[in-house]
Amino acid sequence: MAGKTHEGLKWVMRAGYGARGLIYVIVGVLALLAAVTAQQASGTKDALAQLRGEPMGLTALWVIGLGLFAYMVWRVVAGIADVEDHGTDAKGLVARAGQITTGLLHGAIGLSVIGLAMGDSGSGDGASDWTARLMAMPMGRYLVGAGALILAGAGVYYAYKGLSGKYKEHLAGSALTLRLDPVLTAGLVIYGALLALVAVSIGYAALTANPEQAGGLGKALQELRSMRFGRYLLGGAALGLMAFALFNFVQAAYRVVPRISGPDVQTLKAKLEAS
Repeated sequence: MAGKTHEGLKWVMRAGYGARGLIYVIVGVLALLAAVTAQQASGTKDALAQLRGEPMGLTALWVIGLGLFAYMVWRVVAGIADVEDHGTDAKGLVARAGQITTGLLHGAIGLSVIGLAMGDSGSGDGASDWTARLMAMPMGRYLVGAGALILAGAGVYYAYKGLSGKYKEHLAGSALTLRLDPVLTAGLVIYGALLALVAVSIGYAALTANPEQAGGLGKALQELRSMRFGRYLLGGAALGLMAFALFNFVQAAYRVVPRISGPDVQTLKAKLEAS
């Protein structure tokens, strides 16, 4: 029974990472188009709203939304059951709490995607909307500021994970993952940098008490487009987002989970050290 449960959880994990990959493929392709044309770059929400009008777009939205719910299940179960062996010391508990939190956040995004599939207009900037709601609460500016710091920390962590190669400890070593390793590194670093840009806009909104200053991924991409050599910066960011999408697809197929994959799977890190 435990084996069947673990096998089921593995497929839930794969569906979750696959859904994340699909989202960033869409955002990355639209950003690349914006880099070579006059159209504006789109964030996650706007990109998915555009998808609804395409052939098979509704089906794709349902697949992405349900996949994000699968990612939520994977992260919450991984955090509670500790299938990745983080342990029960302070560091391990923080890591497991992070898994549960990111899972719940992706579940909320999945709910939004399902709303788009069911006819929600998807209009408005999600970041500024949520910032305005938080600022209306007691101590709202401090809550927004804390959120900006957490997001900045996440961006730094993604970049660190890419530059340090820490992610290689959780990927199975194979000919494919060896070839893709530089692309995966670039995807993590660029995605981390974009998260940091989003955090800066949200932090500035907290400092100025103006929620309209807050922006999500779309605003960060548009700011890159407005800079000197903006087309090249936006094009690089677009390729980075597609590399991050590839990272998620590779995670879906090759992620090593100690209590599911078993102790005999050679990780990418071990394979590189042995070569």
